[in-house]
Amino acid sequence: MTAGTVLLWRHGLTEYNLNKRMQGQVDIPLGIAGLAHAARAAAVLAEHHPTAIISSDLERAKSTAEMLAVLTGLEVRYDARLRERSFGLFEGLTRDEIRERWPQEFAAWRRGEEVPPIGIEPRVAVGERVAACVNEAAAELPSEAVLVSVGHGASISAGATSLVGLSPDVWHGFAAMENCHWARLRANKGRTPDWLMTAYNVGVL
Repeated sequence: MTAGTVLLWRHGLTEYNLNKRMQGQVDIPLGIAGLAHAARAAAVLAEHHPTAIISSDLERAKSTAEMLAVLTGLEVRYDARLRERSFGLFEGLTRDEIRERWPQEFAAWRRGEEVPPIGIEPRVAVGERVAACVNEAAAELPSEAVLVSVGHGASISAGATSLVGLSPDVWHGFAAMENCHWARLRANKGRTPDWLMTAYNVGVL
């Protein structure tokens, strides 16, 4: 038994997003624009008739998930495994600040390499924890169910990669998810991989 559809929804806009600061697991709330955007996106997602909602326990994701909960009457279940990727010493800084302080490490990270001294969570570990959380929640639901999982840009990208059977440490084929956009996966009916990507980076203006 598993849900037939999973929607991976990124949180609304924050001040860190506007100022291009690395958020990671810093607990930043939604800004005014982010709240408005989340409300508009929630109205569209409600039309998919969600069966269950799970969310990262970081405030920006929680506030986004609660917009949909109000419209659907569903209760949100929070799970730390859906948190954003930890970016270690890069968190709270702009890319220019990071490049100035750690030029070699920044260049290596941009190439997709691991930079252990900075404390960045390995991308494959992010993908595994997000996929495990989504799969566990989906497994509790019937085949006609729609599961909405609310998370973050980097964690959704890595999680989606794992869910479609690829390795996030070597495959970087999904673009960064925009704020309040989502991906749609369908259960792959006994075939490999378990999930089929049918839409990515979908949103509303």
